[in-house]
Amino acid sequence: MLSCVIRYHIDPTKREDFATYARNWGQAIPRCGADLIGYYAPHEGSSTLAYGIYDVANLAEYEAYRARLAADPLGRENYAFAQERRFILREDRTWLKKVSDPEGSTG
Repeated sequence: MLSCVIRYHIDPTKREDFATYARNWGQAIPRCGADLIGYYAPHEGSSTLAYGIYDVANLAEYEAYRARLAADPLGRENYAFAQERRFILREDRTWLKKVSDPEGSTG
């Protein structure tokens, strides 16, 4: 399992736009085949950093998921919404692989 962590730098005056964007992905991402962990908006500290996190089985599955997301009506609409409203100033993706097990698990 791979986790994609997306770090967003957002316009702090458009936090509600980011919240709408995140809620839309909350519908589209699972429908298109990734396991959405969640979207996180600024609360305390930085007013410009936000995160989105989801899991996929492997990079091949990620490519298939991205194709489904690009074809999804809500996915296309959400991409356009972000372009139109310009609340995302920068977006960085990092791929992580879990190397620990939950406390108390075996094997």
